[in-house]
Amino acid sequence: MARLFAKLGYNLAICARRGERLEQLKVDLLQSYPNIRVEYKILDVSDYESIFKVFDEFAADFGHLDRIVVNAGVGDSRRIGKGRFKINRRTAEINFISALAQCEAAMKIFREQNAGHLVVISSMSAMRGLPGHMTTYGAAKAGIAHLAEGIRADMLLTKLPIKVTTIYPGYIRTEINKDAKPLPFEVDADTGTKAIVAAIESGAEEACVPSLPWSIVGQAMKHLPLQIVSK
Repeated sequence: MARLFAKLGYNLAICARRGERLEQLKVDLLQSYPNIRVEYKILDVSDYESIFKVFDEFAADFGHLDRIVVNAGVGDSRRIGKGRFKINRRTAEINFISALAQCEAAMKIFREQNAGHLVVISSMSAMRGLPGHMTTYGAAKAGIAHLAEGIRADMLLTKLPIKVTTIYPGYIRTEINKDAKPLPFEVDADTGTKAIVAAIESGAEEACVPSLPWSIVGQAMKHLPLQIVSK
């Protein structure tokens, strides 16, 4: 996404855990797009206080943040009741509580600016409760989808000019699932990120990506019997 936004001419404030990757990304982006500004900070989103610190520092550095994308997450969860609570707890904390902290930090900045665009990356697994190793992951992704919708509702109620977009990606092959078996309707990272960026740029309130087949699958998931959805 950073590469695609850079191609569109955006200045970028990027945060993640691995500094060497961030530095190399900055070098690559500035070589390809020398007219943009790229800044990065190391951030582990499990450190909630650091989220507020880093977001505020970026806001001060740039003077204004037009858009914040809440994207950090982990994909590791286990079947409920099999003695893997610690794994499931970490998944729930990173995918929901950390996302909540990022939304809090982002909305604080946007309220002060009276402008901004919050983007929350959920998942197609948020559409229904799912079995096995998807249960906690899907529940956390459903949680942040409802969180984003609640923030959107609050913006409508208070008439603040802040946009909120929820993205529901289908199966995209990245490092998070590189060792998994082939998945239904799977796309590679380039295809998936292009679809995500296009949906974000459109300003849509919600989008399943890639739109085909996931917009259709999403509707089916909401209405089909649970036994069928689980398969």
